Amino acid sequence: MGRERAGSRPARRRRRPVRAGVLVAVLGLGTCLVGVAGLGVWNVQVVLQANGPVRDTADAFFREVAAGETDQAYDKLCREARGKWSQVGFGSWVRTPPQVSGYEIVDVAVQTRGGRPRGTVTVRLTRDGGGSEERELPIVQEDGKWRVCGDPF
Repeated sequence: MGRERAGSRPARRRRRPVRAGVLVAVLGLGTCLVGVAGLGVWNVQVVLQANGPVRDTADAFFREVAAGETDQAYDKLCREARGKWSQVGFGSWVRTPPQVSGYEIVDVAVQTRGGRPRGTVTVRLTRDGGGSEERELPIVQEDGKWRVCGDPF
């Protein structure tokens, strides 16, 4: 009675706990991958959607500077830049020769830092007398609007 029959197989051990663990691990990994892909898509959308408004902000700012409309240009500065210059001081500084007489936007780059989009516009400024120079203009988002930040000249 205590003997095994010839030709019979030993009892199988159940592997359900191992299968369940593998299934949970695969589902967890899948969820993480979907989350990472979603964040990547969101980041790309933010950057691509911001490119146009960043260019428009720089274009409007330099159009106003070249036209001598310094009050309107001043309104496009970020809080930090407005803290450095008064409106009158900014106007005087912009009117100091050689003045900006024209501009060309060369490049627009938008990236996110700390989850916040930031733009950099490379612009070629033409000054009275024909001289020109390239400048990088930082553009930041403040209160839902894009603003020129830093030293534009």
